[in-house]
Amino acid sequence: MQPDLWFFILSTKCDRREHAWGRFCFLARYKRIQIAQILPKRNRTLKKTNNKRNGQHTNWDAVANWYDGWMGKKGSHHHRHLAVPTVMQMLKPATNDRVLDIGCGQGVLAKPILQSGATYAGIDASQKLLTIAKKRHAQHPKARFLLADATKLDSYTYLKANLFSCGVFLLSIQDMSPLDKVLRSVSHCLMENGRLIILMTHPCFRIPRQSGWGWDKQRKLRYRRIDNYLTKLQVPMKTHKHGTTRSYHRPLQTYINELGNNGFMIDQIREIPIGDLMKSDRSKAEKRADMEFPLFLAIRAVKIVDSHK
Repeated sequence: MQPDLWFFILSTKCDRREHAWGRFCFLARYKRIQIAQILPKRNRTLKKTNNKRNGQHTNWDAVANWYDGWMGKKGSHHHRHLAVPTVMQMLKPATNDRVLDIGCGQGVLAKPILQSGATYAGIDASQKLLTIAKKRHAQHPKARFLLADATKLDSYTYLKANLFSCGVFLLSIQDMSPLDKVLRSVSHCLMENGRLIILMTHPCFRIPRQSGWGWDKQRKLRYRRIDNYLTKLQVPMKTHKHGTTRSYHRPLQTYINELGNNGFMIDQIREIPIGDLMKSDRSKAEKRADMEFPLFLAIRAVKIVDSHK
């Protein structure tokens, strides 16, 4: 665990904790059958490979313990009260669904998916985060955790084409690049009419190191400052001896266009503000800003075309 980062979160004033969380969450997603019938031997792992972005490693293993210590077993406050409930409401998993959690980390989404009766498979590029996930959830007969590169899912024999009815990116897609390869890879795994949920920090208002809160004294107005938006950015978030974890900012049009290019049709969008999650003694201006500027953006899309054909 990194004490300096941990202290940053805890010592930040309440009206700034949300911004701190937004920065570090990047270090800071037919017939009823058992998953054993559709996936290989329990908790199978592959030979470890290093993911690279422009020649630099972005493996999360080096920050896994810190990240898990900050997140906790059930996820952060924002996960429990905003992110996970929104995903479950938009996904509406049924007992015959097979859900693929892309960038699952330590498996925050596993429990609610399994409680719905659906089959769950979580994939991640970090072996250490998967090890934590397995300790907490792998005893469930309908759960699997697999080491995999999200840009190459079609290269794994156990991730067959059209295998899953649902896919989820829970605060993970902004840690992956290139986006077109990620979405094409996921499209390979989803069956026709399969549902894809993308929940991310809002790309219009929450841009790492390029956005923040401002205060207009004359108008007594709290506003959102945006320094860059249309320019795609690779933002270094945490440097360690094995490389740097990165966040990838893309404008909203990029997500919409790439979903269409890979055979998906968007049928629902939700913009989720912090609302009343912050301290109750906020000023009127703070409350208004927390209701007006969403923290998260959630997109639901349906696979209507097989992009591999």
